[in-house]
Amino acid sequence: MIYYLVFAIALILILLATPLLKRLAFNWGLVDYPDGERKIHSRPVSLFGGAAIFLAYFGALFVFQKHFLAGNLDWPQLWGFFSGALFLMIGGFLDDKYNLPPRQQIIFPFLAVLAVIAGGVEITKITNPFGGLLSLENMFLVGPALIFFWLAGMMYTTKLLDGVDGLVSGLGAIGGLIIFLFTLTTRYYQPDIALAALILVAVCLGFLIFNFNPARVFLGEGGSLLIGYILGVLAIISGGKMAITLLVMGIPVLDVFWTIARRLARGRNPFKSADKKHLHHRLLALGLNQKQTVFVFYSLALFFGLSGLFLQSRGKFWALVGLLAIMLSIVIAFWFLDRRRLRR
Repeated sequence: MIYYLVFAIALILILLATPLLKRLAFNWGLVDYPDGERKIHSRPVSLFGGAAIFLAYFGALFVFQKHFLAGNLDWPQLWGFFSGALFLMIGGFLDDKYNLPPRQQIIFPFLAVLAVIAGGVEITKITNPFGGLLSLENMFLVGPALIFFWLAGMMYTTKLLDGVDGLVSGLGAIGGLIIFLFTLTTRYYQPDIALAALILVAVCLGFLIFNFNPARVFLGEGGSLLIGYILGVLAIISGGKMAITLLVMGIPVLDVFWTIARRLARGRNPFKSADKKHLHHRLLALGLNQKQTVFVFYSLALFFGLSGLFLQSRGKFWALVGLLAIMLSIVIAFWFLDRRRLRR
């Protein structure tokens, strides 16, 4: 019964916070105006949705902190988790308000990762997909470095993915659902992590009511980073269950790697330049509308995420290889389409 109560409280919080912060956003000038090019919405939209998710998620988490801290976690880890999210909110507010340059934007995700590590969240071992465990306890700085690259990758995946209404918030709900189900299985039973994942499901679904096409509220810079950050932290504190999260976010993660490689090959800074070559932009260009585009991503995330619940370590590895093969096929297909278009 506690899970029903947790879900209900988190859902009520997000449904109350989002309209309130939407009004504040217009008063404070945190608004995204359409430009007819990359910004394809038709009217000004609030950029303060991430703050609503932050307040609802951590509000519910602190209300039920007794259950969240009933396992292996303690107050330092919770405060580190919260402090990192707060840094993202501060940075997101400043960026949405003053349009910070990239070298200043990156400070806040960096501080968020440091807060998590300083709070005591760690990776002490990783699973070998072909059997056994690899201990990191005697490998100085390897664990913190792995946390840094993992969280940075998750944050920038959701940041760069946030170009279609409801895409990031919907994937956040799916990711939270998969982690919730995974941590309730007999083998990996972790009711504390399940509770934190269920809160993410509730706040993302509640926010999706306002964020689904046509969106009335956007996540903003802080919100797009926040969802990847929460998913990344949950994957670590659930015992390093990164593979299951990658199965949900695999295509977006690979899209980010492809974007970085493509921009570097053209001699452009991958974090300063912008284009309309992301997979979701490509699907829109093929004629899909925004709803159809997000459902393509939702379907892939659900299929591979749910399959991960029934796979052992080696099976997850081959599922990830399958995701890579799908992404390579997509890249090759669009490359041929571009060449064909240029010939015409």
